[in-house]
Amino acid sequence: MDGVSVAVLWIAAGLVLMLLEMATPGVFMVWLGLASVATGLVVQVTALGFAQQVMVFGGFAAATIALGLRFRARRNATATLNTPGSGLVGREAVALDFHGASGRVRVGDSDWNARLAPGVASPQPHDTLRVVGVEGTTLLVGPN
Repeated sequence: MDGVSVAVLWIAAGLVLMLLEMATPGVFMVWLGLASVATGLVVQVTALGFAQQVMVFGGFAAATIALGLRFRARRNATATLNTPGSGLVGREAVALDFHGASGRVRVGDSDWNARLAPGVASPQPHDTLRVVGVEGTTLLVGPN
């Protein structure tokens, strides 16, 4: 190639893919970018034909995507650690104010929007309930 080596093109393509990942995060292009950079480094030290370069890129792409999926699985496994519902189900709630099936409850030192589970009668203020589910920021409560 005139003026620019094939290895530099692989590395440049990888850097462009990683920059695109920063502009449009999806945790996918970064892995292909890493595979492209790695392919460029291999091409820099070996004399591979185009078909061999594509095969090397495919191997690196498979390896980096598998690595990315492994990281995603670990992150998703801990995704509920800091959510409102992570420690609320099963806790005791005190009714504050209910109008029909909707109202507010206190769990610990926090007040929450609440909805009664199906078939539960509307509680009086200060009645004790149990959190049976979480839907967004609304607690689903039932009898204690």
